[in-house]
Amino acid sequence: MASVDSPLELGSDSGVVSVCINDILTDDELRSILDKIGRDKDKEIFGLVCKRWLRVQSNERKKLSARAGPHLLRKMASRFSRLLELDLSQSTSRSFYPGVTDSDLTVVANGFQYLIVLNLQYCKSISDSGLAAIGSGLSKLQSLDVSYCRKLTDKGFSAVAEGCRDIRNLNLAGCKLVTDGLLKTLSKNCHSLEELGLHGCTNITDSGLRELVKGCQKIEILDVNKCSNVGDVGVSSVSKACSSSLKTFKLLDCYKIKDDSILSLAEFCNNLETLIIGGCRDISDESIQKLALACKSNLRTLRMDWCLNITDSSLSCIFTHCSNLEALDIGCCEEVTDAAFHSLGSDGIEVNLKVLKISNCPKITLATISILVDSCNSLEYLDVRSCPHITKAGCDEAGLQFPASCKVNFAGSLCEPDLYL
Repeated sequence: MASVDSPLELGSDSGVVSVCINDILTDDELRSILDKIGRDKDKEIFGLVCKRWLRVQSNERKKLSARAGPHLLRKMASRFSRLLELDLSQSTSRSFYPGVTDSDLTVVANGFQYLIVLNLQYCKSISDSGLAAIGSGLSKLQSLDVSYCRKLTDKGFSAVAEGCRDIRNLNLAGCKLVTDGLLKTLSKNCHSLEELGLHGCTNITDSGLRELVKGCQKIEILDVNKCSNVGDVGVSSVSKACSSSLKTFKLLDCYKIKDDSILSLAEFCNNLETLIIGGCRDISDESIQKLALACKSNLRTLRMDWCLNITDSSLSCIFTHCSNLEALDIGCCEEVTDAAFHSLGSDGIEVNLKVLKISNCPKITLATISILVDSCNSLEYLDVRSCPHITKAGCDEAGLQFPASCKVNFAGSLCEPDLYL
């Protein structure tokens, strides 16, 4: 096959004319061709044609995952000058020593000026000085994931908040040195913030959430899982300030949460789609029923395992009114019985449930499983571990056949990784 530098013979009235494709096509025209290529693999092949096509392909590349030190990062910055998304993340199972360092972040800040997404998850060597470089060099940044970078403090994050004012997504999960002071800085500078992850940031309190939502009122996703100092006052502040935007609220093991929090969400946040309140043991039927009535067709995911006061009346209300519910976890809600499921599929109401976790619910029997088999054709995962009346042998003996795509977890440890909810 001829190369791009080989002449092509084109017919004309005056005879045969030899032309080179690289003499005809401009860089803009090559970029236009590249834009019409759909698959990333084919875009890579485009860059193999010749050095010029590789340069065009490199300049137009938008995403990159890399494991590199400062020297290689500089080369990458000169080659991928218009990069928008850079993933330097590590993990507990995929890491290298010393990993990403502050020097690397300085190179990133100076070399990737168009960057809008930066993933530094599990980059445990970076410190506040590295974040300061990010804050001063990446003013266009909109998404930053520094989850489980345990050296980072308010000082570094404040530099990002002050320098990257268009930040929309900030994940600080596992950054245990973060305090309410950062939330105040975010409130002053980052008014476009839509998603904030504070999982395990135990220094965050109601006061911090109150300050946060004074300036950040477009929040759609807020994760304060395992923030044990967050209570009703903080949740109510978020509910009122972000009433039209809030779609996901995660409050796992926030044991100070009581009915007032859920009642506030029911009153102000009718667009709520996902609520995680597992381990909030003081929540009762009354508030859950009002939430179900308020959120109705919007609520899709509800996790309330270990909410020990929840009974059949809450579940019946949820199944009756939350028509688009897809995932429900009521594990260890020991007062729930078969009666909670009697409304499933009744009155011709379509059931969209895909994930149901009822582990360690001793009063639920095969009668519920029979209802699920008949009513929940979309079910993909059912957790019945430690339900003494539900066994695989019992289901087989009763002739209960689950949907072909449904995984039923009859046994295993209750500490199994939570993959489904």
